[in-house]
Amino acid sequence: MRTKVLLAFMVFVAGFLFGAFVFKPIVAEKDARSLSREMSEVFYSVVRKVEPSVVSVRARYRAASEIAFSSGNQQNDKPDERLYRERPFRANYAVGSGFIVEKSGYVLTNYHVVENAIRVVVTLQNGEEYPAKLVGADEETDLAVLKIDAKKELPTVIFGDSDSVQIGEWVLAIGSPFGLDQSVTAGIVSQVKRETPFASPFQRFIQTDAAINRGNSGGPLVNMNAEVIGVNSQIATLTGNFSGVGFALPSKEAIFVYRQIIQHGRVRRGYLGVNLDSVRSEFAKVYGLESANGAIITNVAGKDTPAGRAGLQVGDVIIGFNDEKVQNAHDLIMKIATVEPEKEVKITYLRENSDSLERREAVVKLGERPSTRVSVDEERPKRSDISPFGLVLSDLTPSLAKTYNYEGEKGVLVKEVDASSFLNDLRISSGADLIGRGDLIQRVNRQQVTDIRSFNEIAGRLKPGDAVVMHVAGYNRRTQSIQKRIIQFTVQQ
Repeated sequence: MRTKVLLAFMVFVAGFLFGAFVFKPIVAEKDARSLSREMSEVFYSVVRKVEPSVVSVRARYRAASEIAFSSGNQQNDKPDERLYRERPFRANYAVGSGFIVEKSGYVLTNYHVVENAIRVVVTLQNGEEYPAKLVGADEETDLAVLKIDAKKELPTVIFGDSDSVQIGEWVLAIGSPFGLDQSVTAGIVSQVKRETPFASPFQRFIQTDAAINRGNSGGPLVNMNAEVIGVNSQIATLTGNFSGVGFALPSKEAIFVYRQIIQHGRVRRGYLGVNLDSVRSEFAKVYGLESANGAIITNVAGKDTPAGRAGLQVGDVIIGFNDEKVQNAHDLIMKIATVEPEKEVKITYLRENSDSLERREAVVKLGERPSTRVSVDEERPKRSDISPFGLVLSDLTPSLAKTYNYEGEKGVLVKEVDASSFLNDLRISSGADLIGRGDLIQRVNRQQVTDIRSFNEIAGRLKPGDAVVMHVAGYNRRTQSIQKRIIQFTVQQ
């Protein structure tokens, strides 16, 4: 009897194992198909929600082939040290992506998509095209804000929390690669807070393997909740096309930049006036710190900086900012940058005193972070600022004086030479070093020029056939000095 029961049990086990062996792949295949359908439905739902807010951005700009050399001082400059100045351009186009962030028509994109553009057109999902105005830009993050007037409410994206993004999370990239509008690619988050070569301190990217190609720039990186968590900005490639590594600026930084541009026309960041290095394990061991946290001041930019006025010194280790711990140099930079200029902050730091580090505190009134990059309003003056000679000018503000190395000088800054002006024709036909972007006009026909108004008053009295002697200053980067010259020409029609 026991033998029969044992034999029956063995048959049952064998049958069970055989069934499991035969049917398990079938079940697994069904599960895989079910999972695939579920993922497809999620992707479809996300795209359906986000895609109406994604736009194509087409920029018309100067062609690189139209750039010519012109020196600041033809007698002294070597040919390979001459500054670039632009000749009249031949129309050229670039296509990028963007997305609508406000119903009234504000669009976020990458600045490199529209930089130096003479005309920008935004195309909606339904094919409608609208000319776009550049509201403001921030080269530190490579972001730009455009405005279109569709005379109706437009669909907008929803921003997600980029700080909560997890490695391995599914994401979609939507944009216009190679001009193919409304293209969608899928992938995962490969890494967060990724640094890339030549990135600014404010560019710590979300890395993804979702395909990002030329033309995707400025488009959204979206999570499975249909929220924008990043702005597609860069790719790592040896060919110029997608190679499996793409980078998106986190939405947290994009939101900050957008709000600053809308409020101020540019991005205003707090400024301490120091160079920093992160505390590493070696420093912590030598100086007896409990952990390798904090930022070491390696240089103070000057006594008149916020740090200088507060008495901060090289070697001080900043460990706290407004009662928050400072993790490293980048953490401190970001904390400072997000505070409005002119506001007071509390800084906790350690200073070496004999054989110990003394804990101190300082209340510091932050300044505004200077930049070698100019705001859009400075970079693209209104057409009303075009002088009778076809020069696009800007008053020499303290910010511009610092940017163009004209501190202590007076005059009006040349932002552009109109392509249709006689001055531009003279420059091309003669090859002479007349005048170009970045020059400072200081006198015209023996009269001092202090601003656009005074220049226009002088130039407005001149008529075709009148002689002009113009005193111009230019900054020579080779000698790092201001060089002045005299330009002579006759006013033409």
